[in-house]
Amino acid sequence: MSPDTTTHEKKRKSIKEISPIDAYKLLPKTNCGECREANCMAFATRLVNGELMLADCPPLHTLEYQDALENLSHLMAPPVRTVTIGTGDRAIMLGGKYVLQRHDFTYHNPSPIAIDVHDLMPEAELLERIRHIEQFSYNYIGRTLVLNAIAIRSVSGDPATFSRAVQRVAATSTLPLILCTLDPAVMQAGLSEVSRRRPLMYAATETNWKQMAEIALAHKVPLAVFAPGNPALLRSLVRTLMEYGLHDLVLDPGTFPDDGLSDTVSNFTEIRAAACKQFDELFGFPLLGVPLTVWTGAELSEDVLKWKEAITASILLSRYADMLIMHSMDGWVLLPQLIWRFNLYTDPRKPVTVEAGVKTFGRPDPHSPVLITTNYALTYFTVESDIKAANLDCYLIVVDTGGMSVESAVAGRYFTADSISHALKNYDVGSLVSHTTLIIPGLAARLSGETEEATGWKILVGPKDSSGIPQFLRERWLPENEYT
Repeated sequence: MSPDTTTHEKKRKSIKEISPIDAYKLLPKTNCGECREANCMAFATRLVNGELMLADCPPLHTLEYQDALENLSHLMAPPVRTVTIGTGDRAIMLGGKYVLQRHDFTYHNPSPIAIDVHDLMPEAELLERIRHIEQFSYNYIGRTLVLNAIAIRSVSGDPATFSRAVQRVAATSTLPLILCTLDPAVMQAGLSEVSRRRPLMYAATETNWKQMAEIALAHKVPLAVFAPGNPALLRSLVRTLMEYGLHDLVLDPGTFPDDGLSDTVSNFTEIRAAACKQFDELFGFPLLGVPLTVWTGAELSEDVLKWKEAITASILLSRYADMLIMHSMDGWVLLPQLIWRFNLYTDPRKPVTVEAGVKTFGRPDPHSPVLITTNYALTYFTVESDIKAANLDCYLIVVDTGGMSVESAVAGRYFTADSISHALKNYDVGSLVSHTTLIIPGLAARLSGETEEATGWKILVGPKDSSGIPQFLRERWLPENEYT
């Protein structure tokens, strides 16, 4: 592929090429502090690093700096545009990617996962499926992972039937919607019911693009562009639609299961590489993956189809899909996607952390044990889970180690006798209990001696794995406080 390159495209920079000086030159340079940074240069640095947004600088949004805001917005615009589906608190943003590889910067706007329904489902079945979609959630290291949208498919091909189904879904759920039909008349009937909710129209093709474009322009909603297995045609359609006045586009290059999966991955990769490395504006839109297509293939057992859908979804998340449409509601299919999405979209420069401090479990009294750990989220929530599962009454001190696990924090000197001593003092742990005995993790055993010297507390070395805490307390902790 050798995409045309405009002068504008040549001037665009990747996020790696933008320096804080580039951004600073366009800032007000008043050092007013309204962004809560020390000065405008500090703001520019964090802006380029993706830690702050233009909205965090109030003066930029005044009439005086209107031109500067426009220039900064252009400078900081990602190669992959951001497209919003839905409205209000439940609106979802697609795209907004700066780089091809996550480790180069970070990925923004986690890929929403939509679940399908169709217009021939009996009403009771439809409402029950919507209820499951709305209620599906999973707590993962302190974050609640949920599904994000509902895709309504026209199976009937009838405008009135589709319109009624869209009405029922819209009345039942506030989740963003995707209206799925290639028939402009059916699309118009469904969209007229929910246009204010800004659904995604799916989809414009080589044969219906003009009618779909006119509907999207009339209702001011985003439009998916579908050219299965043909990136060149997809790019041509995008050019045509942009010239027609549409700029909120989502690209579907086709999802082919089984033997076509390698071609699917190749197409997704080709398109995203063209956007992020060659700055091809015609490919600089969010990508839509449809693992749902595995259900249209050969007749296999449901479990095999669910397994294929799970595999396809995971691969597409890894290879640049900015949104997925899926069918299965089984936890073993969806949870891997939600967890993998969470991990992909964490900032690789920032470990996932929890707030430092003293956590209370159960109903501890002055004789209850005091344990300590680091603020790495996975460590903390593992310890928390084991404590709660055993119904323990205790205090847990969480030390700020910059998001490092116990073993790493000990090796890196972030979890030390001094940091433990500071935590005991800063959180006034001595006022919570009548003893001075502290249980440290088994992986920090080498700190026991120096910690006793630094704190004046007696140190017990706990188990290396938090699952052993209940047994450890049964065997080693004396309620009569005989340690002090």
